[in-house]
Amino acid sequence: MLYRKITMTLSLGLFLIGILGLSCLSTSIFKQQDQALAQSYFQTIKFRNLVIDLGNGVKTKAQLTYPALGKGPFPAVLMIQGSGAIDMNSTLTKNAKPFWQIAQYLSERGFAVLRYDKRGVGATSYTISNPNVYGNATTNDFIHDGQKALNVLIQQPEVDPKRISILGHSEGTLYAPRVAIDNSTKVKNIILMATLAQNPAKVVEYATDVTLPSEYAMQVLDKNHTGLISIQQIANAPVLLKFLPLSHSLLRANNTKAITTTIAKIFGTSGYISIDKQLEPVLVKTYENLTAFNPSKCNNVGICPILWRSLSNMIPNLSIIGNVSKPILILHGENDSLTPVQEALRLQQRLTDVNHPDHTLITYPNLGHAFYPSSRWSTGFGPIQPYVLSDLYAWLEAHSGFTTPASSSSMIPSSSVSNSSAHR
Repeated sequence: MLYRKITMTLSLGLFLIGILGLSCLSTSIFKQQDQALAQSYFQTIKFRNLVIDLGNGVKTKAQLTYPALGKGPFPAVLMIQGSGAIDMNSTLTKNAKPFWQIAQYLSERGFAVLRYDKRGVGATSYTISNPNVYGNATTNDFIHDGQKALNVLIQQPEVDPKRISILGHSEGTLYAPRVAIDNSTKVKNIILMATLAQNPAKVVEYATDVTLPSEYAMQVLDKNHTGLISIQQIANAPVLLKFLPLSHSLLRANNTKAITTTIAKIFGTSGYISIDKQLEPVLVKTYENLTAFNPSKCNNVGICPILWRSLSNMIPNLSIIGNVSKPILILHGENDSLTPVQEALRLQQRLTDVNHPDHTLITYPNLGHAFYPSSRWSTGFGPIQPYVLSDLYAWLEAHSGFTTPASSSSMIPSSSVSNSSAHR
């Protein structure tokens, strides 16, 4: 009986100790979960929505992002987007919003960033809120808008006006250097992503609309090197279809039979055609129609006729880049099918020829126009690759007067900062 009492007492004691231990353990677990939850909602970025007055009754929405922690004022970056009806995030697809991604990345690491909707653009990319404003915009308008946005950025209390960089992507690389030249005392650095060097309409667009699809037909479709390809091959080649005079509704329907019938009518045969004598002339005609000046109303979310004429008359970057004395970073995907990597190489060579004091070129194998994995023939869309963002930040940090250096894993070696080209 005594033995049984002792056993019951010990069992009860062990039970109570176990309950107490579980209680302490659960409290610890819940505290850790609360801490993790608090960290997941920990604010690293603040933002402020703005409206930029572009003049003549035209206004556009903008957003400033900046670090939630740290003592400002912060170095800042102004971003100028590429061609078409593009919003402040530079939304290209659901999963490709490069300017939003860059703004988040840089603002988490000590930069204020201003991005803004292109004039006349609606709430999201590929929508137009004011067809008159968007359809009549010229290159001078977009340079003017960049200057207005620059002045707004300088006025923000979180921004250090002595440490401002301008970043342009694609068509925006035409405007970023010009804004910097016209505001040399306000701009410290320039970043050109997927840059243009030659005339965008006369040279680069021709290469994209005529040369690239012709090379695709010869190198990919014409496997026997006869100089001929079939109508059926064309109908099953999206790389070619987008450069032919086919309606958007037909392409969206994705009806191969209907597409094949239409292509056969264009070329007057249902059999084989010559790449040089039949395909290329049609590509040239489509390019000429695209870039021709037509004073009629523009409902296109791409490049309107007035802008095409303005781009055709624009002095190329190769001719003006020598007037830029500020540090320049050029980032370019080697599989960029919209602005070929040769554009970046030409610009870098020009900077070298004029003894520009501080320029860096970094090219990325297998990446396309949106800095996402792509083939040579078409652009893939998705998030900017992390190492591109890391390179961008490391260069900006080194050129923006930061007192605390970045980790060695993210810094571009100092030997590559001046007059150099780094390749991944």
